[in-house]
Amino acid sequence: MATANPALPTSPLPPPDHALVAQTIKAYLPSGLVFRELVPLAGDASNRRYYRAMVTGGPPHSVVVMQLAEPEAFKQSEEAVSGAVYQISELPFINIMAHLAKANVSVPVLHHYDRPAGLLYLEDFGDVTLAEAASHADAPSLESRYKQAINVLVQMQFNATTPTDPGCLAFHRSFDVPLLMWEFDHFLEYGIEARNGHPLPGEDKTAIRHEFERIADLLADQPRIFTHRDYHSRNLMVDGLRLGVIDFQDALMGPGTYDLASLLRDAYIQLDETLIDDLVDYYLDQLAERRFVWTNRAAFRRLFDLTSIQRNLKAPDRFVYIDRVKGNPKYLEDIPRVLSYVKRNLEKYPELDPLRTYLTPYVAGIAVGRY
Repeated sequence: MATANPALPTSPLPPPDHALVAQTIKAYLPSGLVFRELVPLAGDASNRRYYRAMVTGGPPHSVVVMQLAEPEAFKQSEEAVSGAVYQISELPFINIMAHLAKANVSVPVLHHYDRPAGLLYLEDFGDVTLAEAASHADAPSLESRYKQAINVLVQMQFNATTPTDPGCLAFHRSFDVPLLMWEFDHFLEYGIEARNGHPLPGEDKTAIRHEFERIADLLADQPRIFTHRDYHSRNLMVDGLRLGVIDFQDALMGPGTYDLASLLRDAYIQLDETLIDDLVDYYLDQLAERRFVWTNRAAFRRLFDLTSIQRNLKAPDRFVYIDRVKGNPKYLEDIPRVLSYVKRNLEKYPELDPLRTYLTPYVAGIAVGRY
């Protein structure tokens, strides 16, 4: 059986030297482009660093420059992966990007990869994420934007899953039971023990893991399709009429509900429950148009909700990990939101009562009557 293996740790980036990065960029700009300005961009929770290089003589008038933490060893996901080790000669980011581009998913064009410097020159999708656009949208516009995100998701799921591409890294790793349980265990370690400041009693930890295993077995038993793994509002860029997809380097094969749960049970944007119901139905309608019909929509919704529990329990542990290990506390404020999703779903299904009972003493956000 495959085992879940945490990725090798990456070396942190040294303090930013904007002048050195600017000098390196000048040396590698295509002929005809003249460097004008370097603008540091807000990064994500990874070890990568981002810049916008403004140029003249284009188009393009700007490119996004991704600086890697460890150029020569950036071979694995920052998080755990599962399955046999598959060696590739290129960055996972580039490997997955090429596959998605062939699937007609709107991913950034790679202008240039400066391997020695660890710099990728990428198409600039701008600064407006779906999260930003959604925060200012009225109800009809919000629904329209999320339906567009679902359209992109369905296109990705169909076009990137078949035909199988053995050269694509995503086809060599999957959400199997060991990986799902690795993530659940990470929640116990950081989302409960580190957050509360003391270990779980052995009997309670065993009981909780037993309930987690039931969910993991169910999710791992589903048909596996191409899964972005982090398909949420901050990884979708509103660029005019198109929706750009970024941060896809950890893609693998997983249940069809995973990316949908990431999108609709987002740590950063809380959607109205009625809208979520409508969007789940819309997703199933889009599948039906492609002749993939879920005849039992209630069964799909249950699977979606169970996937959401797994996904939403992953978030608190990642956020605490990012705070404790990387010294970045900004994601802690999003923990109550994702725990409110978990609470709602645990209360929805009687068969989950044991899990709710075991978790409640250690996770205040899911206690009855609390959000």
